[in-house]
Amino acid sequence: MVGLVRICEALMLDISEDGRTWVLSGPASSYAVHVTDRDELLHLHWGPRIGLADAEALAVRPLPDYWPFESPLDGREDYPVEGGPRFVRPALSLRTGERRGTEWAYQGHDTEAGELRLRFRDGDLAVTLHYRMRDDVIERRVTLENHGPAVEVLRADSATWTLPDRDSWRLSQLHGRWGAESRLERSLLTHGEKVIGSRRGHTSHQHLPWVALDTDATEERGEVYGCALGWSGSWRIAVAQLPDARVQITGGAGYDDSGLLTLGTGESYTTPVFAGLWSDGGFGGASRAWHAYQRTHVVPDADQDRPVLFNSWEATEFDISEEQQRALAERAAAMGVELFVVDDGWFGTRTSDRAGLGDWTPNPDRFPGGLGPLADHVHGLGMQFGIWVEPEMVNPDSDLYRAHPDWVQYQPGRKRTEFRNQLVLNLAREDVQEYLWEQLDGLLSSAPIDYVKWDFNRCFSDAGWPEDPYPQRLWVDHVRALYALLDRLRAAHPGVAFESCSGGGGRIDLGVLSRTDQVWTSDNTDPLDRLAIQHGFSQIHPARVMAAWVTDSPNAMLNHRASSLRFRFVSAMAGVLGVGGDLTKWTEGELAEARDWVELYKEIRPVVQRGDLYRLRAPEGGLSSVQYVLGDETVVLAWLQAQRYGEPVPALRLRGLDPSATYECLKTGEVHRGAVLLHHGLRVGLRGDLDATIVRLKRK
Repeated sequence: MVGLVRICEALMLDISEDGRTWVLSGPASSYAVHVTDRDELLHLHWGPRIGLADAEALAVRPLPDYWPFESPLDGREDYPVEGGPRFVRPALSLRTGERRGTEWAYQGHDTEAGELRLRFRDGDLAVTLHYRMRDDVIERRVTLENHGPAVEVLRADSATWTLPDRDSWRLSQLHGRWGAESRLERSLLTHGEKVIGSRRGHTSHQHLPWVALDTDATEERGEVYGCALGWSGSWRIAVAQLPDARVQITGGAGYDDSGLLTLGTGESYTTPVFAGLWSDGGFGGASRAWHAYQRTHVVPDADQDRPVLFNSWEATEFDISEEQQRALAERAAAMGVELFVVDDGWFGTRTSDRAGLGDWTPNPDRFPGGLGPLADHVHGLGMQFGIWVEPEMVNPDSDLYRAHPDWVQYQPGRKRTEFRNQLVLNLAREDVQEYLWEQLDGLLSSAPIDYVKWDFNRCFSDAGWPEDPYPQRLWVDHVRALYALLDRLRAAHPGVAFESCSGGGGRIDLGVLSRTDQVWTSDNTDPLDRLAIQHGFSQIHPARVMAAWVTDSPNAMLNHRASSLRFRFVSAMAGVLGVGGDLTKWTEGELAEARDWVELYKEIRPVVQRGDLYRLRAPEGGLSSVQYVLGDETVVLAWLQAQRYGEPVPALRLRGLDPSATYECLKTGEVHRGAVLLHHGLRVGLRGDLDATIVRLKRK
C-alpha cells in the first residue's frame, strides 16, 4: 500500500493507507508498530532504518500457534496489558470494584506536538500511548483518562521494549551503594526475569534506571539497545527472557503492583518518559547518542558551560560564620573559582544534623544581616553565590515539626523512624507544597542567590498518610509535587541554577535532569574511586551534568588515601569541576598550583562539557583514559593507577578525528596525522603511580 509521510516538528512518521501501521524514523534507526483487526498492538521493528513497505511485510507475518500453554501474543505486543490471552508481565494493571485487567479497543491515532499518539478505550477509560522520536532516541509514555467510576491503577508502566531475535544477550546495568554509585556490571542474560529498581522513594544509590543489551558489542562496534527511565521516585525495570528466548524490557514508576493511585471521574495520569535508543556504534556510540540527546532535549540551558565552584562543606561542616565564609570566598576567588556555595548550617538552629531542617531562614547569630551581605561580598569578588537546602526533610527538633507533626510521612501507632535524625515531609499534601513554595520563593527573593544545591539525605521508610483514603498515592504524588515545585521556582527565578543531590548520587535520572543544571555524582571524592564511578556514569549521562570535586588529601571521609593535587584535579576535570577542600589550610604552593589547574580547566571546559566522549581505556588498573572531541579540538585525560616491573606507559589510539587531517599537540608541539597515536606525550606527562596528565590537540 502507498503510505502517508508526515513530518511534525522533528517527527518523521510513515503511516500505512489503512492507518494501522506506523514507522517512526530518526537519522539512523526506525521503530515500527501495527494494530491488528483484533485491536492487538504488535511490535514490528526496532533497529536500523526501514521503510513503510518493510514494516507492512512484517505486519502480515502470522503469529505462532502456541496455544493453549503459551500465548502467541507474549513477547510480540508493544504494550501488554493485564487480561486476555497473555502471560507476560503486564505493563498496565487496573482494578475497579467488580473486576481487574484491561480489554481495550483501538480508537484511532493522531500526531500532535511532535509525537504519535495511539488511542485505545476500555469502557470509560481512555488509554493513549505516546511515541516521540528525538534524533534516534524514542520517548514513550502513557496517559490514562477516566470518564466513569473510580479506577485503581495498580501498575502503569511507561513502555515495554521488545528486542529482535538473537541467540544470546548480555545485560549492562549500573549498581552500587552510598559512596560507590554507578558501577558498571555486564552479565549474560538467562531465561526468566532480571528486576532492578528502587523501593526507597527516590532513584537510589543502588541502581540507576538504565539498562543496555547487546550480543557482541565492543566500545566502538556492534549493536546496543538501551533504555532509560525519567523518574525520580521508586521505580522498576524488568528485563525478561521469555520461554521462546524473546526479550522484553518493561519499566515505570513504582516498585511493586500494590497500587500507584486512583483515578476518579474526569481525572487523568501520565506516566514518566521511558526512553529507548538503538545504536550500531558500540557502547561508546550509544553513550554519545544519549549524551547528545540530554544536552539537546533534556538538560536546561545545556549549551551554557557550568562554572567552577567552591563548596564550603568539607572545610567547615556545621561550624559556619559569615566571617569564616568570607575568608574562604576570598581564597576561592583568588584561585579562579566562579561560584561560591555555602553548604549546610546557615539556617535555623542548624549547628548539627539534629536540628533545624524545615526552618529555612538564616541563623541570626551566624548571619545577622541575612545572606545578603555575604552574597554581595561574593559577587564583589567576581563570583556567583549559592546555598544548600534540603526542603523535603524535617528534623523533629525544628519549629516546623513542632507546629505540624502531621506533615511528615508516618504510619499511625508506629514509631517514626529517623535516619540522619530527620523525617520525610509528605510532599503529596497541598499545605506542605505551599509552605515550601513560600519558604523557598521568599529565600530566593531575599538575597541575590544564583545557585541552589538541593539535597535529599534519607530514603522513605514509614511512607504513610493516615488521613488520606488512598495513602499509597504519596509515592507518586511526592515526586510529582517535587517536579512542580522545581518548575515553579525555575519559572519565578530564571537566573537560579539547581543541582540535584541525594547524599551523592541517590537521585540521578532523566526526570530530575530535565529540571536541574547538574547532579552531585557521589559523596565519594577520592579521585581514584571516582574514576570507576565516572566511567559508569558516562554510560548514560554527559560530562556537562557530572559534578566532581577536588578535596583534601588524605581523603578523611572514606579511605584516608593520599593523592597528589595533580591527580585530584585531573580526575575532577572529567566533569563539572568543583573544589571542596579547606582552603585555609592549603599552602601557597598548593593554591598557586590549583589556580593553574582552574585556568587550564576553563580553557578545555567547552570541549569537556559539550564535546563527544570516547572512553579510550576503562579504569581497571594500569592506565585509564577518556577523550573529548568538539570541532577542531581534542582533549585527552589520562590516569596512571599503577605500574609494575618498570613497564612503559602504553600508547593511546585516539578516536573521532578526521583521518585526513593534521593535529598538533599543544603541549609538546608534536604533529600527528589521522588516527593519532599518543605515546611520547603520555610518557612525558605520567611519571608514576597515581599520576595523571592532560593532552590537548588542535587541528592545523
